[in-house]
Amino acid sequence: AACESKNYLKTKAKLQACYRKASNIQNDLMHKFTTELVNDYDKIVIENLSVKGMLMSHVASKGVHRSMFGKFKQILTYKCDWYGKDLILANKLYPSTQRCAACGNVKKGDDKITLYGNEKHGTKHNEYVCY
Repeated sequence: AACESKNYLKTKAKLQACYRKASNIQNDLMHKFTTELVNDYDKIVIENLSVKGMLMSHVASKGVHRSMFGKFKQILTYKCDWYGKDLILANKLYPSTQRCAACGNVKKGDDKITLYGNEKHGTKHNEYVCY
């Protein structure tokens, strides 16, 4: 560290400034998005993810860390308290992405979904709408 050149120090300072700028942009967007959610909805439901557990998985840890789930939850929690809105933490095992919003049908692993809906259960919704 004693023999760091002036060019190295200048480059290091520029890089730190870029990281700081990116961080400020992320924080700004996070605050604007959560404020919009809180202003538009009285009840907000998010999945109660175990961020710590996800960070322990080496495969997904970098992506999870960059996605800022924990910070999103923290900001949304304090804003919901501040504005008097309800924040509901859904169980992470609840099949929300497998449940049809239109009819309530829960997709099982062997169900085949087509553009005409789920023929096994008789739903006639588009695949992109149904699940």
